[in-house]
Amino acid sequence: MTNSPENEKSTRKIVIMKNGSYHVFGNIPLVHKKQVVSEYGEPLTWEKVKDYTVQNMEGRDYYRLCRCGHSKNKPFCDGAHHKVNFDGTETADTGSTEERSFRFTGGTHIIVRKDPSLCMESGYCGLRDTEISELVAGSADTKTRSLAIAMVERCPSGALTYRIEAGGLDIEPDLPEQIAVTTEIIAEGEIPGPLWVTGNIPIERSDGKPFETRNRVTLCNCGQSRQKPLCDGTHRVLEGLALREKNTKQI
Repeated sequence: MTNSPENEKSTRKIVIMKNGSYHVFGNIPLVHKKQVVSEYGEPLTWEKVKDYTVQNMEGRDYYRLCRCGHSKNKPFCDGAHHKVNFDGTETADTGSTEERSFRFTGGTHIIVRKDPSLCMESGYCGLRDTEISELVAGSADTKTRSLAIAMVERCPSGALTYRIEAGGLDIEPDLPEQIAVTTEIIAEGEIPGPLWVTGNIPIERSDGKPFETRNRVTLCNCGQSRQKPLCDGTHRVLEGLALREKNTKQI
């Protein structure tokens, strides 16, 4: 029993099981956060609505989170991946964000880059009358630059990053070491979102290879991403279709 994951005392990390769940070590805090949107449906920030207590985790150093999307005890794994023959093959690139990113043109006293492979379409990079590329182009204006920085820092997946000058380091928001179960708001209503991992928590593939440790990352928990284990926004399409069908039947 000494080698059982339930008894392992370890540093904080997430280990992905082959075609299985996320094994979370080190008593990483688990919370639930919900999007806050404007009257026009524009994502603005996140609101914490719940802390999962130690009773949920049975006081253990270790707990398991659902990755297949079929658990009846979400966000925790109940073994449903075995019943549905879940294919959790991890296809996301384990290289560095720096190598995959492109730079937005323009930019005064700010350099903004995007790694498209990390994007999960959360909507924080735009408002109804502007979006990040326009803000970067207009960043000679201090207020515009400030809004661009705020947009980048609210990006949950970390697909957007910024630095002040070439050769400098990316500036990251000060985020806690935690995992957030998320609720997103789309035009049709509330939908379950990805797992939002913050605070530079290491993530290890099922074959033992590590992903680049980053301050922000979103992990798929619907089982449908084409970029597993990362979220690619597929849930937004599927959940939107389901809500539209539901709302149509209620009319």
